[in-house]
Amino acid sequence: MSGGLLTDLYEVTMAASYLRRGMTGPATFSLFVRRLPPGRGFLIAAGLADCLSFLESYRFTREDLDYLAAEQRFDDAALRALERLRFTGDVRAVPEGRVVFAGEPLLEVTAPIAEAQLVETVLLNHITFQTTIATKAERCVQAAGGAQVVDFAFRRTQGIDAAIAVARASHIAGFAGTSNVEAARRYGIPAAGTMAHSYIEAFPDEDAAFAAFTADFPDRTTLLVDTYDTLGGVKAAIRAARRAGRAHLAGIRLDSGDLGALAFQARRLLDHEGMTRTRIVASGGLDEYEIAELTATGAPIDVYGVGTRMGVSADAPYLDSAYKLVSYGDRPVMKLSAGKATAPGAKQVYRGASGDLVTLRDEPAPAGMEPLLVPVMKAGCRIARTEPPAAARERRAADVAALPEQVTRFRHPETVAVTLSAELQRCRDRLHAELASRTADAGRSRRGAVS
Repeated sequence: MSGGLLTDLYEVTMAASYLRRGMTGPATFSLFVRRLPPGRGFLIAAGLADCLSFLESYRFTREDLDYLAAEQRFDDAALRALERLRFTGDVRAVPEGRVVFAGEPLLEVTAPIAEAQLVETVLLNHITFQTTIATKAERCVQAAGGAQVVDFAFRRTQGIDAAIAVARASHIAGFAGTSNVEAARRYGIPAAGTMAHSYIEAFPDEDAAFAAFTADFPDRTTLLVDTYDTLGGVKAAIRAARRAGRAHLAGIRLDSGDLGALAFQARRLLDHEGMTRTRIVASGGLDEYEIAELTATGAPIDVYGVGTRMGVSADAPYLDSAYKLVSYGDRPVMKLSAGKATAPGAKQVYRGASGDLVTLRDEPAPAGMEPLLVPVMKAGCRIARTEPPAAARERRAADVAALPEQVTRFRHPETVAVTLSAELQRCRDRLHAELASRTADAGRSRRGAVS
């Protein structure tokens, strides 16, 4: 996919106007989250890999240009300029899996302004969505208290591409596997699954269904036991394993009812038959809140299958993210809009014991603090090979382990302070005063002209 038309129309019209006027100077845009959603004390960065793939192949195809000519009435000069356009810029970003907070850049693009403008929509789409999902998935992993969590979201995500992204983002966040076979193949994620109620219903009874499945998949027999009567289904699963001549049943899945009480009862039945290694899988509309309640009761659940609520991040389905111009040429820029003012200049983010510090990019590194934004693309080419999700998983685990309880808790969390360096504050205040003065002068001039 070339990506030329994967943008909002106003991005194309702005880019064409820049190019018409020879405005090809370097521009830096900063992508950040203005504020955290309710109930979130932190975010898990995700989506960068898809951003880099998009930027590497960015171009307008002949079909794209024909559409712009016929339907949007772009002239020949604009079309020729867009035909030549490729992404040739630099990107610095927070690596996937890292904990991030509101008010700090997750990614910065420096490129000729038309290029940097055109890619805004897709970069925001990837980072916003996948960071949202990775954060929700991380909360499910925390709630499970050591039990495994598996992605069951494919059938409920808002589109097939979203399902692929959900599988990858949730794996970064610590999920043990996914039911999505294509995502498992593409990213090397363990594939996981059991059976549907329709399989049970297709046979005369549970005994026949379980006998068939046990015969066909003897090394991965996990049986869904709640089609008719849950505890009766557990007993039928035990009979099937016994008839097959094996004392070990890989697992049973509970998908409805009082999952905690049923898990305790099922565990007793299994253990009584010597099937102490049989795992109990629970699913059915779960999220971190229900999982946390089950964990708190000590419910003997080994695996949670989490679908809809994680796959759409039901309680916080979006982020208040933005991609804003912070410099053009050698000139820092900012907007003054109420509630949406930005800080000017290309930046760096440093992490230390007392919180995160946002500085101008060329400021000296503060002692004892770690830089978060790293170069990932130079002159339109990736600096390093695409890393596997496992590397992001490791970063996520280390960063989350370092967070205090008041930041990770699910109810009324606090967040980590993000402050601006003294030099960045001075730059912001100077530019704010200059722009405010210029705006006031322009207003006085207009009023004088009218009078």
